[in-house]
Amino acid sequence: MNFIRRHVFHNVGLKLLSLAIAVLLWWAVSHDPMAEIAVTVPIEFHHVPENLEISSESIPQAQIRVRGPARAIRELVTAEIHPVIDLRGISPGERTFDITARQIGIPQDIEIVQIVPTQLRVSFDNRAQRDIEVRPRVIGTFASGYRIAEAVPDPRTITIVGPEKRVNSIESAITDPVDASGVMGRATFSTNAYIADPLVRPMKPGPIRVTVITEKSLSRPGVP
Repeated sequence: MNFIRRHVFHNVGLKLLSLAIAVLLWWAVSHDPMAEIAVTVPIEFHHVPENLEISSESIPQAQIRVRGPARAIRELVTAEIHPVIDLRGISPGERTFDITARQIGIPQDIEIVQIVPTQLRVSFDNRAQRDIEVRPRVIGTFASGYRIAEAVPDPRTITIVGPEKRVNSIESAITDPVDASGVMGRATFSTNAYIADPLVRPMKPGPIRVTVITEKSLSRPGVP
């Protein structure tokens, strides 16, 4: 009898209040209307081999329609949805992947209704690097009787890295325009080199110093 009095009827008011709150929460959740929403999220590539590069320019995304209690849908954060493609054992070439609900991480109480697209094709290539020439681009209006004798970049070459076929197709990087208006003799400018292919990048990004050297033109007016 003492046991029952001590463990059952002790603080009985608080216990009944807790039970009432629990019942109310259960009722609120169970009667929450269902809702749907579509979210667009980037696809995550896991276990990418060290020597491989993705050579597709478009950034793969998926539109995922999910359903759940309206409260959970309203509080849903896009970052909580993770479509994942495992690239273990992948080799160069075009590869097609299925995207299923089993590959998508979602919060509890949420279910996946639709995935668009259900398949994804991605191209892969071996990672390569190569030194290419830096070509300075000089613009401006020069003093009368002067012309450009030389434009020297420093460094003269940069190392680029990216998918092998794309790396091999690039011959040079071109600097941003250097305005050498009014230079008589020598002047040095700081600028950047541009690589036309968005999937190819410099191994060590940094400024390019371009030294512009002008000289007096030997030609005279009216004499070619």
